[in-house]
Amino acid sequence: MNKFLTGSIAAIAMAVAVPALAADMAPRYSKAPMAPPVVVYNWTGCYIGGNVGGGWARNDQTFVRLVTGAPIGPFDAGRSEGSNVIGGAQIGCDYQFAGNFVVGVQGMFDFGRIDSTHPVPVSLIAPPGFVSQTRTKDVFTATGRVGYLFAPQVLAYVKGGGAWARIDHNIFQPSGLLSESALGVDRQGWTVGGGLEWMFAPGWSVFGEYNYMDFGRKDIAFVQAPATIGTATVNSTRLEIQQALVGVNYKFNWGGPVVAKY
Repeated sequence: MNKFLTGSIAAIAMAVAVPALAADMAPRYSKAPMAPPVVVYNWTGCYIGGNVGGGWARNDQTFVRLVTGAPIGPFDAGRSEGSNVIGGAQIGCDYQFAGNFVVGVQGMFDFGRIDSTHPVPVSLIAPPGFVSQTRTKDVFTATGRVGYLFAPQVLAYVKGGGAWARIDHNIFQPSGLLSESALGVDRQGWTVGGGLEWMFAPGWSVFGEYNYMDFGRKDIAFVQAPATIGTATVNSTRLEIQQALVGVNYKFNWGGPVVAKY
């Protein structure tokens, strides 16, 4: 009887232990780790930003007549080039289509003081020692641009459109006193350029670009300074401006935010 009881207890203990041991020995599985997010860059949207760089201005002047209308030439009035640091801001909108293409519009304003000075060639109305000074103060462009994405975050583009500038002209006597001037002259022309833009973070990009502007020729009527002998002139002036800029933009995406897919 004791042997039977002992055997029964052993059998019951084994029946309980075996499933528990099997459960402990069963392989344990964990959920596979999630793949890292893949950033999708979206260039559709509007943006604002700032820029800084270098500006170059070239002026070519010719005396053509007196402000009274009397012809005086033409006589060469000389030419000069100047450069300086410029800076400003830009605002625009882009639209990404067909995968890698981006089109957009942009307005850009830059201010500075690009001064250029040259001696006025001697003529019937310019005795030796006269000096011409030109100051380019403000430049504004309204352009369209088209670009191609060589990488999801790298855009190469070209741009072109209209350009406007405000210029001050002064001619000084050999003594250093002002002879005549034309201040706040507005010029209109065209511009072309191109550059690269890199979206380094969602909504943020940096760019570098070059722009050329041609304002053609314009007859500018000077005003004679007080106590100056003679008559003010009308000068035919050609103006060209170049820019090399770097800047940063912040984009407000209205074509869908930059998202992360898993």
